[in-house]
Amino acid sequence: MARVGIGTDLEGYHAVRAAVAAGRVTALAVESGRMRRPEIAEIVDQARAAGARVEVVDDVRDRAVTGAPQGIVATARPLPTVSIKEMVAAEGTPALLVVDHIEDPRNIGAAARSALASGMSGLVVSHNRSAPLGATAFKAAVGALEVLPVASVSSIPDALKRLSQLGVWCVGLDGIADRSLLGLDLLALPVAVCVGAEGSGLSKLVAERCDVIARIPMVGDAESLNASVASAIACYEVARVRGWVS
Repeated sequence: MARVGIGTDLEGYHAVRAAVAAGRVTALAVESGRMRRPEIAEIVDQARAAGARVEVVDDVRDRAVTGAPQGIVATARPLPTVSIKEMVAAEGTPALLVVDHIEDPRNIGAAARSALASGMSGLVVSHNRSAPLGATAFKAAVGALEVLPVASVSSIPDALKRLSQLGVWCVGLDGIADRSLLGLDLLALPVAVCVGAEGSGLSKLVAERCDVIARIPMVGDAESLNASVASAIACYEVARVRGWVS
């Protein structure tokens, strides 16, 4: 099976800048009114130096997916994903973030940003029944998806089964779980933290494949946390337990 590629369509300053710096951009469209800004001019110069085709236009919004492309859109060579086995093997004690059918690409992008910032080893997503890793996700990730390893799988339950076979503990988040995620000893071991979809949470089969179901404690009366917020808290709790942050 051919390896999945992501990030071919990009928009927004940070996402485009990161792809240009990586040498992936093949075509760039920039609004003429933005060319006076030094940071935009620098991106254009770098893209041209790398051989990208640069087009200066009045408005890029007709080419954009998001409502605020920030005056710049790009087409790039696909960024390769990795396999579950490769992601686990790359780290002595891997810490993965697994997202189970999150439907809003902005949440996936924000989760990727938190995963990278907190030192997680990679992100596992499904390319079935989940938000695509396209322009919206890359824009929300603010460059994080350019460097964070991503495994794109057809089935999250199957991915969790594979992770277990590779010696990785799977921890699922559920607001009504008896056990707290905070201070969970398993987070110091090879671990994959799984965050469920907005509203519905973890699917039944995903929850069954997890070794532990844990909750993020809440003091107030909020019904639940946003998926990207829950991802951020979980990633930083892994970092805290491992002594990466204090």
